[in-house]
Amino acid sequence: MTVQPDKNITGIILSGGESSRMGFNKSLLKIGEKTIIEIISDLMRSIFDKVILSTNEPEKYEFLKLPMVKDIYTNYGPLSGIHSGLVYSSTERNFFLSCDLPLMNEKSLRYIINYKTEKKIAIPFYNGRTQHLCGVYSKSISREIEKLISNSGNKTGKNGKSIISVKDLIAKIGVELIRNENSNTFNEDVFFNMNTPEDYEYVKRKYSL
Repeated sequence: MTVQPDKNITGIILSGGESSRMGFNKSLLKIGEKTIIEIISDLMRSIFDKVILSTNEPEKYEFLKLPMVKDIYTNYGPLSGIHSGLVYSSTERNFFLSCDLPLMNEKSLRYIINYKTEKKIAIPFYNGRTQHLCGVYSKSISREIEKLISNSGNKTGKNGKSIISVKDLIAKIGVELIRNENSNTFNEDVFFNMNTPEDYEYVKRKYSL
């Protein structure tokens, strides 16, 4: 039986553009005949009725035929993308997935979005790490993000980036950590963060198996 896409939650893809460690836009790298962004888009479209792409370079992704949204507040990294995605979304629940995680699969994704919680943020916790850019965020917290940004006074660190991040949002709002110690739904590959050319080669090998 075919599973119909979920209409009560929006899927939002975070495409951060050029990576300093990769040296170019990793979302446009190819795995076989498809780019990474296409692979992630296909996965998200198979699960969600509504899919949005968060990007500041919409001209590069027109071929996806997806609604796109730019950052409303710039220079806040992924926090900017999460905020703009929440503002644009028409559903209370929203699942965000970064292009840094090209080995995410349907089984793991469905486990995350179907996890029951009253918290406004729910993200996976695996092998001692929280996965901030692969989880469910409530639309209602967009105002809390705006308050964080307003209170930061546009202060930046030594690297020139904002001193506030998704971690600060989670510390303020609270979070449901989704653990999966007793099954094989989560594994190292699902949360493999592709940042370097060597990582890219690893991902290509995994898709060729």
